[in-house]
Amino acid sequence: MKLPESLAEQVIAHARAEFPNECCGLIAGHGDVATRVLPTTNAEGTPFMYVMDPREQMELMDAIDEAGEDLVAIYHSHTRSAAYPSKTDVELAFFDQPLYVIVSLQDADSPVIRAFRLARSAPEGEQITEEPVEIS
Repeated sequence: MKLPESLAEQVIAHARAEFPNECCGLIAGHGDVATRVLPTTNAEGTPFMYVMDPREQMELMDAIDEAGEDLVAIYHSHTRSAAYPSKTDVELAFFDQPLYVIVSLQDADSPVIRAFRLARSAPEGEQITEEPVEIS
């Protein structure tokens, strides 16, 4: 995924603004190129997981479709752990096509952004595939 630096900064800023809770949102674009970040509300409001507000999520997904864009990624933050999917992240990965982007604030001075394909129905050990994130 190609993520312009300005969009990476928006994701990081959202994660910092929601700290100590996890943030979440959508990334729209074309193909594998991100063009905009759409923050959503974490309905759980907790540092341990995220659940997008369902109505807000559907409205944003409809807006992405209406704009002729693709849902490139679903993002969320890990506030105290690495940018790697948790078991809960995999279990809640309902979409096959978009990437799942995680921004880690484990080291608050050096946030890390990584992207993954998550296949919750795949056998254990085959559910997580990392995809490169090119920040430019």
